[in-house]
Amino acid sequence: MQPGPWRTDGGGQRQFSIAALHRGGLHVFLPATAMPKRAVLLVNLGSPESTSVPDVRRYLREFLGDERVLDLPAPLRWLLLEGIILRTRPKKSAHAYEEIWTPEGSPLILTSRKVQEKLAADLGADTPVYLAMRYGRPAIGDVIARMAADGVTEVLLFPQYPHYAMSSWETVVVKVYAEAARLAPGIRVACVQPFYQDADYIEALHTVSAPYLAQPHDFVLFSYHGIPVRHLRKGDSSKAHCTVVPECCATCSPLHATCYKAQCLATTRALAARAKLAPERHSVSFQSRLAGEPWLSPFTDHALERLPKEGRKRLLILCPAFVADCLETIEEISGEGRETFLEAGGESFTQIPCMNDHPAYIGFLAGRVRRWLEHGTA
Repeated sequence: MQPGPWRTDGGGQRQFSIAALHRGGLHVFLPATAMPKRAVLLVNLGSPESTSVPDVRRYLREFLGDERVLDLPAPLRWLLLEGIILRTRPKKSAHAYEEIWTPEGSPLILTSRKVQEKLAADLGADTPVYLAMRYGRPAIGDVIARMAADGVTEVLLFPQYPHYAMSSWETVVVKVYAEAARLAPGIRVACVQPFYQDADYIEALHTVSAPYLAQPHDFVLFSYHGIPVRHLRKGDSSKAHCTVVPECCATCSPLHATCYKAQCLATTRALAARAKLAPERHSVSFQSRLAGEPWLSPFTDHALERLPKEGRKRLLILCPAFVADCLETIEEISGEGRETFLEAGGESFTQIPCMNDHPAYIGFLAGRVRRWLEHGTA
């Protein structure tokens, strides 16, 4: 049996094992005599091709059709998508994208390309850097095929998500391994694990945030992307810890390796300690929820309405679940969130930018790649 994150179930079907991947499994081992050509693959969420309703509908169909995003039985997922969501949401989402779109295109894609270019310049020509998106273009399959054509034999997959979630980090990793197995079985794939509290990441996050944290403010709000509570429970293989044990996120457990909320709280604790933020002057909230079932709370929009009433009228807000500013940070936080806070009586609202292509983030990425090149682990 080949080592790696694939396992065979009782019915003979190949299944992807996140646990095996966390143990460092690789996809395929090359003969010892092969001369490796190494490369890096950055993967982020993606974006529509344009702000037109058809392009947004196409993007949402792929995104929300992912079984790790809308984790319903396939017939129900299809009915929900085609019967309800895709009839109304594309027009609304297209308007939101119009609010943030630049003459050159999607902010997320543009920033990701800048990161790709700067990381490639830092690493040098011997270690090419490729960029793919989980949804939309450049598609993962197309990029893997190009890597194979370029003669790449070993690749470091670097998901652009600090935290584990089945609807973000996991779906990227599963898709890359599946496409590599289908299109380029000779490529050996290593994967960077979630880096939510790693010292080098926290230092980079602090470097980006420090100039803003030095400004006068009353409160700092850490706003993370929300997920359904049932996604947390699905990530708990024991079914006896998450939302079962009191203060489960604060109770040390190996299950935190696949607990998004515990990892968000760990990021907050680590950055707050590094920046010397007083406990009473910062808190955590979750944004971007859908109706119909429980999502992670407290909610960001509720916090933005409440804080001015508590006398916290000068707000700094940062979104560490995102490494690049995108629809959720530009439109939802800097747009709608700012309006909500000021209308509730707030006086100043500053969103601390994501790390984007800041030199500190490029340095973090480059450091991890060099560790892989030199020691085989990232």
